[in-house]
Parts: sequence; C-alpha cells; structure tokens
Amino acid sequence: MRPQIAGLTHPVLVAAASIDEALKSVADVNPTFMTTQDKATALVDFVGLESRMAELRLRVLAASEDVADAEGFRSVGAWLSHHTRLRRNDAASDLSLATALDRDRPVLAAGVREGRVNVAQARVIVTALEELPTRVGVEVLAQAEAHLVELAAEHDPTELARLGRRILEVIDPERFEDEEARKLADAEKHAAEKQRLKMRALGDGTTRITGIVPDATAARLASYLHAFTNPRLSDGAVRSAVDESGQSAAEKPAFGGPLAMLGRPKQLAEAFTQLLEAFDPSRLPIHGGDATNVTVTISLADLIKDLGVATIDNGTPGDGFDTLTAAQARRLACTARIIPAVLGGDSEILDLGRGQRLFTKAQRRALLLRDKTCRAEGCDIPGTWSEAHHLIAWSHGGATDLQNAALLCSKHHHRAHDPGYDMTRLTNGDLRFHRRR
Repeated sequence: MRPQIAGLTHPVLVAAASIDEALKSVADVNPTFMTTQDKATALVDFVGLESRMAELRLRVLAASEDVADAEGFRSVGAWLSHHTRLRRNDAASDLSLATALDRDRPVLAAGVREGRVNVAQARVIVTALEELPTRVGVEVLAQAEAHLVELAAEHDPTELARLGRRILEVIDPERFEDEEARKLADAEKHAAEKQRLKMRALGDGTTRITGIVPDATAARLASYLHAFTNPRLSDGAVRSAVDESGQSAAEKPAFGGPLAMLGRPKQLAEAFTQLLEAFDPSRLPIHGGDATNVTVTISLADLIKDLGVATIDNGTPGDGFDTLTAAQARRLACTARIIPAVLGGDSEILDLGRGQRLFTKAQRRALLLRDKTCRAEGCDIPGTWSEAHHLIAWSHGGATDLQNAALLCSKHHHRAHDPGYDMTRLTNGDLRFHRRR
C-alpha cells in the first residue's frame, strides 16, 4: 500500500508527480510507428533517465531510516520490501548501494546522478573498491573510484568487473604486483585446504556431484567442456585417436543438432559425459590424462620469482579463471600441455606477411590471446567460436599477420563480407558495422 502524502511540496515529490503525468501521457502510444532513429534515441535516453531516477531513489533511501523507525521496521530496506513487494534481498542490496553512494563514493554518485554510470555499473564499481585492501590509503581509493567512473563510459558491467579486479595495477602498479601475488598465493592455499568433491546417488538413475576445487582445476575442466559444446563442430564429431574397436572418434556422433537447443547447464552435463567417454583408461594411472590447451602469459622475471602473477586463458570468457601464481604456472608447465606466452623485451610474434593466405594454428592462438572474443562492437561470442578475418582482404593485398587480423563470430564475419554494410575500426580495435543507405 502506498503511504499517504498530505501535499506535494517537496521538489522530489513534485518531480515524481511530473514524471508520472508524463508517462501517463504516452501510455497509449504505439512505438511501432516510430522511426528507426527515434527508437534508437529513445532507448539510449531511457537508459540514462532510468539511471538518474534510480540514483534519486537511492539518495532518498539512504536518508530514510526515520521511515523504518516510525513503523518499527529493522531497516528501511525491510520497510521498502514490505510496502512495495520488492524481494528482501533486492531491497537490502539497494540499501547497501545507497549507503555506499551517500557516505563513501561521491564521484560515483555524481556519475550515476548525471546518467554517465548505470546502476549495474555502480554496483560493480562499489564491489571493486570494497575489495581493495584498506592499507592502500584514501588517496589511492579516490583515484581508483574516479578512474572506474571514467571507464564506465566505454565498458559494460562485466568488463568493468574485470577491470575493477585489476584497478590497482593502473593506479599503483608497484603495490599491485605485491598485493596481487600475495592475494593469489593466499587464495591458492585456501583452495587447497577447502577442496572437496562429493558424489551421492539419488536412487532415480542420477547422481548428484558437488564440489569445491581450485580455480586452476576448474579452468582445465571448463576448457574441456567448452570444447565439447563448441557449436562450430557442426558435425558433432570428437576428433581423437582410434579406439580399440578400430573406429575413430571422428566417425562417432557426439551430440548432433539437438545440442544447440539445450540450455547451458544441460550442455555442460552432456559434455561432461562425453569427456569421460573420451578418456583413454590405459593412460590415466600413468599420466592422468592430458591437460587442457591453456595459454599462460607471464613475464620471464615473474616466472622465475616466487611471488609472480600469470594470466591464464582457457578460451572460455566468463568462467572467472584468469590469474594464478607463478608457482602454479611452473607446475602446469611441468605436468600439463600448456601454451606458454612468456613476455620479455620488445618481442612481437607471428607475423607471416604475405607468405600464405590462411592463418596458422599458432596465429589463431595469438589472436585468441589478444582478442578473447569476437571483435564486433558489443559482441561477446568466445574467440574459440570465432573465425580469423583479414581486415584488408588478402585478395586486395592484405597480409596474413596479426596487425591485419581480427576474430569475428560467424554472423559478424558474414557481415564483414556483406556489401550492404560498412565496417569501421574503432580506436580500441573493435569493429562497428553500419548498414549502407
């Protein structure tokens, strides 16, 4: 039930009433008849307006503990949940964000108020700042806040979260190296102590598997499963050695067409089964199976010292396995089939010029290390599902090298060759497509 208001005298209430009237005036408008440009403008404007409205609501929320006290609620978040039917967790999350913006994050609050930062981005930035150790000092925290607000103009919440985890590297590089190395060492020690795996038969033909494993272990498993769910394997074949029956795995159907229709959890379960079936039992006791095809990037100096940091890329964006210690990198180098990308000096890699038309496997690995995903603006299709594209066509004199290459998913690769579209390369290397008029 909406609380009764005696009169609309406060500017906030006047603004709310004005917005309400404006929305009522367009309640019956059919957007179908808007021009394409008008729709595009409206969508962008509405996101900005929603952000500014959300900031105003959060600002009021941060100052409304007296509202909760007046009715005996534990917090204004609980009061809001009761009166608006919001989920308690959502109301509590809003209150937490409101408090952070009101008390600790003035630069971020201004960004949200002006529509430069949306609420989802604000949550990510607050989390990133809270994860910084307090010993970095107030000045470094302020610099990190300002820099992340600037980055919000170009990056979505997922990308901001990734950048936020490494913000100290930009603000205070020397301190970042020590903090990151120690944090990763502590995390790996914690993971080794916490790791568990349980299997319990449910009695209906299924077994529940639950576990906590180190990130490096999960990265290897995720990369295996990712390979089995790759939609580019349209024939559904798993290409490996010939089995004891004399039939190669390439001749056996894996998942077939229906796999693409399954939800990701179902896909991963199917892939897990297929992975186990692909193991060669005769090798497991001796070698434990081959490790996944992982690229580990680390400087030579970090590889040598104990408290170094490496970046791990298993070709599955979003899995969250992106860093490990130098010690772990050395262990993988001894026990796993990894692709090392050890950086030192000014070396550049894999420029084959005009020597051949098609990109090699080594070049594709380098492209995957660089691009991660499809480089079309706003596209997050994994690089392992993408294709290497010549920015200047080979037939027009373009070289088969990394400077003239970008990963594009199948859809955007077709669009790059579609004469109905223009393609522009942005300053960050992304590609923007425009329909020609």
